[in-house]
Amino acid sequence: MGFLAPWFLAGVAALGIPVYVHLLRHNVRPPRPVSSLMFFERGTQSSTRHRRLKHLLLLTLRCALILLVVLAFANPFLRRSSTSASGRLLLIALDRSFSMRAGTRFADAKQQALALLAAKAPAQKAQIIALGGQVEVLSQPLADQAQLRSAINGISPGDGHGDFGELARVVRSLTEEARTPGDLHVFSDMQRSAMPPNIVDATLPGNIRLFLHAVATAPGSPNWAIQTIEPPVELSDPKNPVRSRVRAVVTGFNTPAASKTVSLIVNGATIATRKVDVPANGRATLEFAPLPVAYGWSRCEVRVEAADGFPADDASLFAVQRSDPQRVLFVHAAGDNRSPLYFSNALDSAAQASYSVQSIVAEQTTDLDPSRYAFVVLSDTATLPSIFEHALAQYVQDGGGVLIALGPSSARSGHIPLWAGGIRTLRQDKADPMTVGQVDFSYPALEQPQPVRDEGGWDETKFLYSAVVAPGPARVAMRLSDGTPLLIDRPMGQGRVVLFASGFDNLTNDLPLHPVFVAFVDRAARYLSGTGEFGGSRLVDSFIQLRSGMQPVGQSTPAEVIDPDGHRPLSLSDARNLQSFRLQRVGFYRVRAANGHDFLIGVNPDRRESDLEPLSPNALALWAGTSGKQPGEAADTLTPGAEKQHVSLWWWMMLLALAATIAETVLASRYMGTQRDEL
Repeated sequence: MGFLAPWFLAGVAALGIPVYVHLLRHNVRPPRPVSSLMFFERGTQSSTRHRRLKHLLLLTLRCALILLVVLAFANPFLRRSSTSASGRLLLIALDRSFSMRAGTRFADAKQQALALLAAKAPAQKAQIIALGGQVEVLSQPLADQAQLRSAINGISPGDGHGDFGELARVVRSLTEEARTPGDLHVFSDMQRSAMPPNIVDATLPGNIRLFLHAVATAPGSPNWAIQTIEPPVELSDPKNPVRSRVRAVVTGFNTPAASKTVSLIVNGATIATRKVDVPANGRATLEFAPLPVAYGWSRCEVRVEAADGFPADDASLFAVQRSDPQRVLFVHAAGDNRSPLYFSNALDSAAQASYSVQSIVAEQTTDLDPSRYAFVVLSDTATLPSIFEHALAQYVQDGGGVLIALGPSSARSGHIPLWAGGIRTLRQDKADPMTVGQVDFSYPALEQPQPVRDEGGWDETKFLYSAVVAPGPARVAMRLSDGTPLLIDRPMGQGRVVLFASGFDNLTNDLPLHPVFVAFVDRAARYLSGTGEFGGSRLVDSFIQLRSGMQPVGQSTPAEVIDPDGHRPLSLSDARNLQSFRLQRVGFYRVRAANGHDFLIGVNPDRRESDLEPLSPNALALWAGTSGKQPGEAADTLTPGAEKQHVSLWWWMMLLALAATIAETVLASRYMGTQRDEL
C-alpha cells in the first residue's frame, strides 16, 4: 500500500479537535430562588467528574470522520498483480538478421519470445514483428495465442542487415495508427552495427516502453570473413593478367593474428589456394590470377578457412561471364579522328570488361544494324541517315544504350539525334575555361564510393566548349561550375540515352588527358551495355531493375527471375509489371530482364553483419531508458502476466467518511438534543 500525496497525512493532527470539544463542558446549573445565602457554606467542588469523556461512540465517529477525510486527500492506493489484460499492446520483435545465424542465437531468441507470449494475459492483444533486411509486421493486434505462436514459429533466419532505426520507424507508424500504449520486447543479439549512427533515429514514441532481451551479451567472438572482392564481370581472355584476376580482402573481427588459407572455387572445383597472414583485428589483401573460366556464366566464390563460430560468412560469391569481346559502334563526324582514338584507348585500358570498338563515319551507317552491338556512341554527329536513325531509335526502345557527345558540328546544326529538343546555345571561352562544379557519384557511370579528391578528380578538367541543352524529364548527373548540365541521362522505352554536352577529343576539353576519363569510359560502357547493372556480385536487399519505367505497364516482355533454390519468385502478373526486384537471399540468382539480357548474379550478405560485437550495456541502457539498471532487468521483472497495477482507495475513503457523517449526526441529535439536569 502507498500514498500518492503523503503530505496530507499531516492533517491527522486535527484529531485533537473532537477530544477538546468533548472536554470543554461547563458545570452549568439552572438558577433556583433562595431566600438567604447565610446558611450556605462556601466550599470547593471537584471538577474531575465534569472532565471525564462522555458519549465515547460519538467521539469515535467524529475522530473517524476526520481521519477518513485526511486519508482520502492523501490518496492511498494498493499494488496488486493484474490478472486481466492491462490494455497495453504487446509488441514482440524477433531479430532474423544474418548475424543471428551464429551459434544458437536465433533458436534462443525464438524460445524466449515464445515464453513471453505464453505469459501474456489471455485478453491482451499482441503483434509480431520480424527484424531483418526489412522490418515486417507479421500479424494484426490479436489476443489468440495460437495465431501469434504460429507467426513466431514461421520466422526463419534471414540474410539481411538488421536496423534498429528502421524498427523504431515501423513502431512509430503502428502506434500513430492505433494510438494505443504498448510494450516493445526486442529479442536480438543487439549487434552494434544495427544501431544507427544517431541514436535519436531509434527513439520510440512516449507511449511505448522498450524491453531488451539480449541473446549475446558477451564480447563478440573471433570471426574471420571475406570483406570485399573485386572480380571481373566479363572475361574474354583468361590469360590476360590485367583482367583475369580476383582481388579479395580478408578481415578479422575481434581476432588475434593468424595465418589463413583462402581458396578460389569455380563451379564447385577448387582452382587455387593462397596463404595470407591476417593481423590482429586487421585485414589482408590477396589476389588470384589468372581466373580460368569456360565460355558462358561461371559460379565462383572465394572462401577462407576460418574455423570460427560463424562459418556462414566465410565465402563471398560472384559470377563471371566468359565471351568474345563485345562490339561497340562508334559513329563520328568525318573530320573527327581524335574522339574514336581517345575513347577506344580508354576502353582498352579498363579492366572490368572486354570491348572491341568499330569506328565509322556517320554517312556510312546506312546498312548497319545497331542490335549487333553492346552499345552505340555518337560523337559530334549532326545528322544521321534516316534509315540508321530509325533503327537506332528502335534499338533504344528495345533496351539498347546510346552515348551522345556534342562537338562543334552538332552546335552548328543544332539538332541532336534521338533527343527531343536541340541545342539552345553554345558556351565557348578559351581564356577562362569552365570546370566541373557538381557530380552525382551515385550515378552508375560516375560511381565512386569514396572520392579521393574534390569532385573525384573531375575538378581538374577544363572545358573550353560546351552546349546548353534542356534536360527535360531526365537525370542530370553532372553540372559545370556555372550550373550548365554536362551529363544527362534520359530513359527511352527499355533503353537509355546518355548525353555528354561536350566532346571526347582534346580540343573541346582536356578530359581525355586525365585518368578520370578512363574510369568514366569504363563505367559508362558497363552501364550502357548492362553488364554494370547485372552480373558480378551484389549484396542482399539490393534491387535490380527488370525493366524501364518509360514503357507502359503490362506491354513489355515478361521478366524472369530464378532464386538460389531454383524457384521462380515472380508471379505472371509481377513478371509483366514489376520494374525492380529485391535480392533477399544469399546465393546465385538467374535473371532475364525485359530487354532480353540474361545474367547470373552472386548475392552476398552485408559484411557489417560479420562484426558480432554487441552494443555496450551503457548504450543499451540509454536506448531502453533504464539508466542505472541492467538492460534485461526490467524485462525480466515486468512480464505481461505479472504486471503490477495501482488501485486507488480514494472513493472508498470518501464513502466511509459519508457513512461516518450520517452516524455522527444521528448520535449527536440523540445525545445532545435534550439537556439533562445533573445534581
